[in-house]
Amino acid sequence: MKIQKEKQNRYEIRFSGSGGQGLITAAVVFAEAVGVYDGKYVCQTQSYGPEARGGKSKAEVVISDQPIDYPKALELDLLLAMNQAACDAYFFDIKANGLLVVDSSLVEQYPTSRIITIPFTQIAKEEIGRELVANMVALGTIGFLCGRVDLANLEKALLARVPKGTEEMNSRALQRGIEEAQKIDVQGLPRAVMSEDDDL
Repeated sequence: MKIQKEKQNRYEIRFSGSGGQGLITAAVVFAEAVGVYDGKYVCQTQSYGPEARGGKSKAEVVISDQPIDYPKALELDLLLAMNQAACDAYFFDIKANGLLVVDSSLVEQYPTSRIITIPFTQIAKEEIGRELVANMVALGTIGFLCGRVDLANLEKALLARVPKGTEEMNSRALQRGIEEAQKIDVQGLPRAVMSEDDDL
């Protein structure tokens, strides 16, 4: 019963892409916002591919209202894929009715129609002026869509973590991601990514 209850309370997010895209930083900021500022239980884990920069990279955040028994993501509620390789590799870990969010600047082949596509890299490059902050545009979108973090606290955690002199740029990137997410009608998406219970 205890395991079942914890499972219902768990919310699992994976930030994925390639090394150098700042996904681990985004996940750490998210986890700090939830754990330090919001006061919820949170676990953050990460792994790199064979090369730190350019290799496959993923970072996970597990959120719960009660202590977390197992720190790694098992069934994703939300997957952020910042490139095609990550989308292809991790798509099957999303639970039925989970959300797939991709950077449409870098992901061209979509494995499902239940998908949210936002050009994070393009927005960062053309509107903010630095491609490097695509991770923070994505962070704003994820923060809004998951509904599990106070957005003001997400910004506080971000500003406490980024290098001095880059606060305004990172804050603008975060806000642009939130704005993009506000345009999305999640309820209007197809019902499920996949379900073993569905008739084929």
